[in-house]
Amino acid sequence: MKEINATYFQQEVLNGGKVILDFYSTECPPCEALAPKFDAMAELYGHKIKFLKIFRQGNRELATELGVSSSPTLLFFENGKQILDTISGGIKKSEIVERLDQMLTTEEVAAIKANQKPIISEYDVAILGGGPAGLTAGIYLGQAKLKTVLIDPALPGGYMGITHQVSNYPGFTEPQPGYMLAHYMSEQAKHTGIDFKVAVDITSVDLLKKEIVIDQLETIRAKKIIIATGTTPNTMNAPGEREYKGKGISYCATCDAKYFVDKEVTVIGGGNSAVEEALFITKFARKVTIIHQFAKLTANQAAIEQLQANDKITVLYEHEPRGFEKRGNTMITTIENLKTKEIKELESDGVFVFIGFKSNVAVLGNHLPEMNDWGYIVVDEDMKTSIPDVFAIGDIISKKYRQITTAVADGTIAAITISKEL
Repeated sequence: MKEINATYFQQEVLNGGKVILDFYSTECPPCEALAPKFDAMAELYGHKIKFLKIFRQGNRELATELGVSSSPTLLFFENGKQILDTISGGIKKSEIVERLDQMLTTEEVAAIKANQKPIISEYDVAILGGGPAGLTAGIYLGQAKLKTVLIDPALPGGYMGITHQVSNYPGFTEPQPGYMLAHYMSEQAKHTGIDFKVAVDITSVDLLKKEIVIDQLETIRAKKIIIATGTTPNTMNAPGEREYKGKGISYCATCDAKYFVDKEVTVIGGGNSAVEEALFITKFARKVTIIHQFAKLTANQAAIEQLQANDKITVLYEHEPRGFEKRGNTMITTIENLKTKEIKELESDGVFVFIGFKSNVAVLGNHLPEMNDWGYIVVDEDMKTSIPDVFAIGDIISKKYRQITTAVADGTIAAITISKEL
């Protein structure tokens, strides 16, 4: 592994044959997550492809020239020309391997794969999920000197990491950006000495054997497993929804409604969560418009009656969003009248989507613990599931309230219980 600067770019990259170049930064969690994967790939592919690193902030002019605006960013070169597509952010090992394999012949790739040796790692505890529940469990377990690994297919923080601002987490007098709160928790967990394996592909999970396979190569065996995989908001997959997530489109009224004082808000949905959250938003916003696809709301009657008595709320029945756009500070929701097929634009200061959540249990394999009728894991007061030595915490479990503070409490309880048992 070699580090260069802009002075040696011509010599090492443009005249270097087949090259993969990593633009990294300091104080960069995604860069820290990439580093061990990049090193491992260098050992496997380094005799065929040159692996180089370059400090982005120290080589800004070159970075700008190459269109690099975030860290880490991987660029691929062959005989002086940039090839393939650029990848950045929370880069998975599989994404790197896919591109490296394209730079080699079939025979070369087969030879490299033959040299890969399976890895088996033994731990006291494996935590599946790096949201606030998983990070808190990691902090307690690390301080208890238990050998612990935290595994996440993304970067630490979970849903908290994409929350605009958090103003109800104890200990901070000013609202905290969600990504910064995630960073604080992650760093605190790292300082306890636990291992992080993040931005990985979870190949398989066997809760009965207490085995987790990541990146099709490493088998992690643990005495105890904590499930902290959380939930994912249901999305509409409408154009613009992904782009403006956390930048005008929110999925949490408790988190973000307070930032819409005396403003106009659009709410998508018509079930209990949509109606209840819309009522909560009216404590701050001067006007709320609900977009609902059916002729009647599907919430319970008590919630509907509260909504009907609130003159801040208007409902557009039999309408569906078709796309989102941001013009200045204004969110534009394109909606379709399902009866007339008329398309029109609705302006507001922000959009909230409440069309339900789904629990992230698909990754857990074939042997699932007991779940309730809504697909959430049932636990006892110690966060134990129906499978021995398997715990569940955070939004994935059956409970009334799903907040950062309740997730942190769950992680605390599970970790203390495990610490006493081990």
